[in-house]
Amino acid sequence: MRESLKALLDLLDLEQIENDIFRGRTSDERRQRVFGGQVAAQALVAAGRTVPVNRPVHSLHAYFIRPGDPLVPIVYTVDRVRDGRSFTTRRVVAVQHGKAIFTLSASFQIVEDGPAHQAAMPGAPDPETLPDGLTRMTPLFGEVAAREFVTRRPFDIRHATPLSWEAAKDPSLVTPESKVWLKVDGELPADPLLHVCLMTYASDMTLLDTVLLNHGLTWGDKRTMGASLDHAMWFHRPFRADEWLLYYQDTPFAGGARGLARGQVFTRSGELVVSVMQEGLIRVTDA
Repeated sequence: MRESLKALLDLLDLEQIENDIFRGRTSDERRQRVFGGQVAAQALVAAGRTVPVNRPVHSLHAYFIRPGDPLVPIVYTVDRVRDGRSFTTRRVVAVQHGKAIFTLSASFQIVEDGPAHQAAMPGAPDPETLPDGLTRMTPLFGEVAAREFVTRRPFDIRHATPLSWEAAKDPSLVTPESKVWLKVDGELPADPLLHVCLMTYASDMTLLDTVLLNHGLTWGDKRTMGASLDHAMWFHRPFRADEWLLYYQDTPFAGGARGLARGQVFTRSGELVVSVMQEGLIRVTDA
């Protein structure tokens, strides 16, 4: 198990400081703000710890309210909104410096049977045939910067479509969709909530990039800035985050300094296990 994955698992192991109150560490003082996927994953951990294990999470809806301060811990307060016969509802508020920075509502359900169908898995090359992150990014940023970037990521991520940095240099690569294989870089225990929370973390890593990819823009081009505004996920079936998952992403709309991106997560066998939607702030200057 890589050190970056061990560090992420440690971040998700929240400290309980009172009934329904948890504290989570922040991870990277080099960031200007806390990574949104981390806050969402920690909030889901907090909610999940107040729910019986026989009720897995089936959806979450979240808003990013203020940038998180990477220098101080985050306190998560859980409101037990409802405990019904089939469904459990929780609301979580993440607080720093006495102010809410993030809110999450999550719904949990007992396992039930019903009608079933799903969207077809899009075609994509096998992950083993695709270059790893270091190989893909070295020509763009140089080996030293690429190695530092990849080493800090707890996921093995392999792109089957162009990177936004590649499309920014070559307009012929601009596209409204992205296909990414991903899995954590190590073996995990069989804790369903852990796998769901890790996918919640990963879902925020590449989703808004799809909006930039459609316009030949990229983070770090000195004229594009953005931030996650809201995030929603639906968990359809159990899955493992330490096995390859195909994250298919596209962008149906952008306008008003906002971009909308959606994602579908498939197992290697073609099962649709997660659906994702996110709207983000996208501002472009003339600089």
